[in-house]
Amino acid sequence: MAQAEPAIPDPSLFSEEDISQLVHTFYTTARKDPGLGPIFEAHVTDWDAHFVQMINFWSMQLRGTSRFRGAPMPKHLVLPELSAALFERWLQLFMQTTQEMGNPALQLHANSLAYRIASRLWMAYQTERYPDKPLVELRAA
Repeated sequence: MAQAEPAIPDPSLFSEEDISQLVHTFYTTARKDPGLGPIFEAHVTDWDAHFVQMINFWSMQLRGTSRFRGAPMPKHLVLPELSAALFERWLQLFMQTTQEMGNPALQLHANSLAYRIASRLWMAYQTERYPDKPLVELRAA
């Protein structure tokens, strides 16, 4: 399902505190998830550094800051045995988090970006891992 294109990052719509709350709340939930938790626990060795990196990433995406330094695609492509169901579960938990935050602007923009990012990661993962199979699109949560 196609999602609306997210707006240009706008620092007036979300605070750094909003971004920090989003990241911390989401990962608290994801780490407890039976499907996602073991993946995160196996591959994230320094949670404090990961939180900083993710806050910087989402701040760049949503507020237009320039603190993020990294390359998410290669890190995801090397993970073993990812599936559409795992990406969809990630999206479901992410969207649950934004809904619970009670900030409609954040919810709209972050969810749209999350779907676009997850879709791109999943498409690249399939292309890399399963080049002879037809691509499977993610269902919107």
